[in-house]
Amino acid sequence: MSASGSTDSDFVDLRSDTYTKPSLAMRQAMFEAEVGDDMVGEDPTVNRLEAMCCELFGKPAAVFCCSATQSNQAALWAQCRSGDEILIEQYGHLANYEAGAPAVLSGVSIQLIPGDQGMLDVSHLEGRVRPREQHFPQTKVLCLENTTNIGGGRAYPLEQLQRVTDWGRDHGLRCHLDGARIFNACTARGYSPAETASMFDTISVCFSKGLGCPMGSILVGDEETIAMARRARKIFGGALRQAGIVAAAAIYALDNHIDQLAEDHRNAYRLAERLEQIPGLHINLADVETNIVFFRVDSTLGSAKDFAGRLRERGVRMYDIGPGRMRAVTHRDVTVEMIDRAADVIEQVARESC
Repeated sequence: MSASGSTDSDFVDLRSDTYTKPSLAMRQAMFEAEVGDDMVGEDPTVNRLEAMCCELFGKPAAVFCCSATQSNQAALWAQCRSGDEILIEQYGHLANYEAGAPAVLSGVSIQLIPGDQGMLDVSHLEGRVRPREQHFPQTKVLCLENTTNIGGGRAYPLEQLQRVTDWGRDHGLRCHLDGARIFNACTARGYSPAETASMFDTISVCFSKGLGCPMGSILVGDEETIAMARRARKIFGGALRQAGIVAAAAIYALDNHIDQLAEDHRNAYRLAERLEQIPGLHINLADVETNIVFFRVDSTLGSAKDFAGRLRERGVRMYDIGPGRMRAVTHRDVTVEMIDRAADVIEQVARESC
């Protein structure tokens, strides 16, 4: 119970779509899952999930991982050697929020590139590939994120993805997609997972965000790379045994939860429209494409951290991202009524702060 007397059930939780909880139907699917030993390829539910994802993304091989961090890092380990370098937008999750794993696990350095709202285009990349000379790390993998996270939940246009990955291949690079929220991108832009995946060597997909699973990620790609990534999963401590229990949740989500992402996007825009009307808050509605909403808090209202604290006291949770920036994320556990309640609280706190 909070200092204001609120219980957890009273909160509107907009911190992240990682706070989703599995539905009763998903839990039932997990309970009924047929299982075996995944490390020897004998878990039928994991095998089914991997086959589903191969078909969905048009790739010949897949490996089920514990988390999207693990699948991202397995992709790097499989495609780099120690001393290589990756190119990534400066706010990319793989570079900023995975505990320095590229250096720790693969001995790989990172070249951070300023882009536009977390997205890269060819103009940002020109001149970034290192010379093939002994003094430099060797640029090996181009990493993109779709949707962007700290970039604002933006989804790449398909033509831009094609343009950038073509540039990467022209420069001898492998292309990896951190697709933690790839189904949000597909929903927002109207393209398919297979259309996206056709441009990349490897794609990491997270099940524990908007799809509402308790854990799990998948990495898809060619057979040789995925065989190496499966070895990386083992090295990284990701040996899975009767993993069908959690793979069943992912299968259920793929069959039942993708269509709801459009509702999450509508709720995000609904919240953004309310925020635009509140004095002291600054937001660009055109930037709200998916389920992530960023807005700025005017200094007259105090710091974003203080503002977030005051919201929490009134039953609304969201993260402050930097001195004056805040992030709200909608998801399947947040209803329209909860969005309106959160907006009312935000408006009240903003007016009191003024």
